[in-house]
Order: sequence, then structure tokens, then C-alpha cells
Amino acid sequence: MAGGSKDLSSKLKVESMQYDLVLKNGRVIDPAQGIDRKTDVAFTDGKVAAIGDGLSGTRSRDCSGLIVTPGLIDLHTHVYWGGTSLGVDPDAFARDSAVATCVDTGSAGPGNFPGFRKHVIERSEVRILVYLHVSFAGIYGFAKNIMLGEGHDIRLLAGREAVEVIEANRDVIIGVKVRVGRHASGPAGIQPLDVALQVADETGLPLMAHIDEPPPSYEDVVSKLRKGDVLTHCYRPFPNAPIDGKGKVKPAILAARERGVLFDIGHGMGSFSWRTARAMLAEGFLPDTISSDVHSLCIPGPAYDQVTTLSKFLALGIPIGEVIAASTVNAAKALQRPELGNFAVGAPGDASVLELRDGRFPLEDVRGEVVVANQRLFAAGLVLAGREVDRGAGKALAAAAE
Repeated sequence: MAGGSKDLSSKLKVESMQYDLVLKNGRVIDPAQGIDRKTDVAFTDGKVAAIGDGLSGTRSRDCSGLIVTPGLIDLHTHVYWGGTSLGVDPDAFARDSAVATCVDTGSAGPGNFPGFRKHVIERSEVRILVYLHVSFAGIYGFAKNIMLGEGHDIRLLAGREAVEVIEANRDVIIGVKVRVGRHASGPAGIQPLDVALQVADETGLPLMAHIDEPPPSYEDVVSKLRKGDVLTHCYRPFPNAPIDGKGKVKPAILAARERGVLFDIGHGMGSFSWRTARAMLAEGFLPDTISSDVHSLCIPGPAYDQVTTLSKFLALGIPIGEVIAASTVNAAKALQRPELGNFAVGAPGDASVLELRDGRFPLEDVRGEVVVANQRLFAAGLVLAGREVDRGAGKALAAAAE
């Protein structure tokens, strides 16, 4: 009886507390804690304060009919807006896609990172974390009419400078980025990856490797990656697809996963194929993380944003809980930031509010194949550090205000 009275007392105390903000009556999906049910999420002092029924706050929003998840993490973005030609506005992108954490993957290198930090990262409302490029100027020649792979000239590889910048900015730099392939590194081949691996080893950080068309081959790249490193563009089309001509996953890819290499989508302008996706899933090879690789050339399509990219995996038959996990808890693990991507009490007070609509939604891949999906996710609201972010497109959440 004493124990029962104590439990009841604790429940009444939680229900009687007045939180700063409560998202009420939404379908809360938090894969990190195994939660998928209709309930409330409360925030106080910029942190997650409680999950439960009947919570009340100074401000509250009725999320009936909507999905509430921990703040989405887009593991592959390019948000050095104004500093590189491929950058997009991080706050506008976050509002439009209900993304709480943008991970910039190599837009800046050691030569221009200070400007990225001062003029974008520190001024943005959304959280920005960074894979620092091993090339001195990052991805500097990526535009509609000018396309120059930063890895072509090995004189730009700046291992020593990269280590120095990482050591001075470990609060926001979480890894090392390198791009290899016929377009990205050209005559330098796989050499930029070798330098990037040395930087990653010296700093103790994971590496994210981009792969485009050969050379080098997908197998050559993935065979060099270590536990915790990320191979992005993992569902890219032929050539350099992860599957062979019979639709089977290549042995080098299976071996890499076995030793702990992580596989990220990185949709972008040229790196997601329906054909590859169907073959990989038929083989039971799901991505660890789903990301948009949003940049100035693919935000008009075919990637668009993170919710569109996530919707493509719903169309492939992946349960929504697994899709959300690939952009929350799994991404947080890849970043080695376990405090993100979950609604544990005391976690950063980020939440994404999504609307899952039924209908007929054409979704194209990078080769022009269109799949008509019967469900699609839309951004309906965003909470950062316990505070609602205003967004004109977030009408579903705003209209439900109590």
C-alpha cells in the first residue's frame, strides 16, 4: 500500500506541474525509448521535462492527428549559406523540414571554417554540427555552371590545418569529411581519403566519405573505413552502386557493415536510386541513417528536404518507427551525441511535429523514376530548446493552438 500511495503521489505531482510548453495529444514516436503512443511532451528551461498524459503548460499546443518526434537530425546537409555556392539557409530549411539539427558535411574546410562559424553557425537558430572537410577551402566550386571537384588538386589537402581547426572547435566539429570519385577527386583518386583518415585518426573523430562515379570503386572506398565511419550516398545508382548486376549486395559492403561502418543515404542531386533501394531492402540491407544532402542544386528537387526523403522510405515499406529512428537516435549515435535524438527527461528540448497525409504523392529519384506513394510526411512544427519556431508553413500546429 505504501508503495502504491507513493506512485500515486508522484503521478499527481507530475500532472499538477506547470511546464513552459506542452505538445498535447500527439502520436509521440521516440524510438530511443520504445515509445509510440498518443500522449503529451513537456518542456521547461529548454529541456525535455516529462512525457505523460494530462500535462499542462504556460503554453500548450494540441497536436491531435499529428506525429511528435524528438528533433529530427539531418546527417548530411550543406548550410554554409552565403559562404559557398552550394549552401542553403539553415533556419529556412529547418523550419520547412522540421529539422532540429543540421549536420553540415564538408561545405567548409580549415581555410574558411572561421567564417562559417561566425557568420552562420553562431547566428542560426537551428543547431549546426560539422564534418570539417580535409580540403583547405571545403567544397568551393559546386554550382550550376561551375563544377570543380575540390579533391582534384592534392595541393589543397590540408591535414595539419584540419587538425588545428578541429582541436579549436570540438564543440561543433564532430567529424572529418572527404569526397572521392571521378567528379570529386578525379586524377587524385583515393588519395584524399587516405589523408582524411589520418586526420580522423589523429583527432579521434569519425569520418564521412562521399563516393560518386568510379574511380575509385565503392568497394575500394568502403574497405578503408573504420568502425563508426560513415559511407554516405549508400543507395546511389550505377555506376558505383552497392549492388552487383544481379541485385546482390557486394561482399565488401557486407564486410564493412560487419566491422561497424555506418551507411547513410545522402540523397542529394545524384545519390538515391529507387532501383538500388529496392534491391538493398530485398537483401535486408537497411540504411543506418536517412539524410537529404540538401544543397542549392537539389533543394528544388529531387531531394527537396528531409521530410520528402523520409517519405520515400515509407513508400518502400519501411515502418514509420524505423524511418524516424534513422533520423533521430541512429543519427545521434553516428554523431556520438547521445543526448540528441530522444525525449529522455533532461535531453535538449527539441521536437519535430509531422503530419502524415494519405493520398497520391509522386516521388522521384535522381534518375527520373517516379514512384507514386500513398502516404507522405509534411513538416507541421518545430520546437528548439523548448521554444516553438514560427513558420508560415506550420499551419497544422498553429491552427491547433489552445
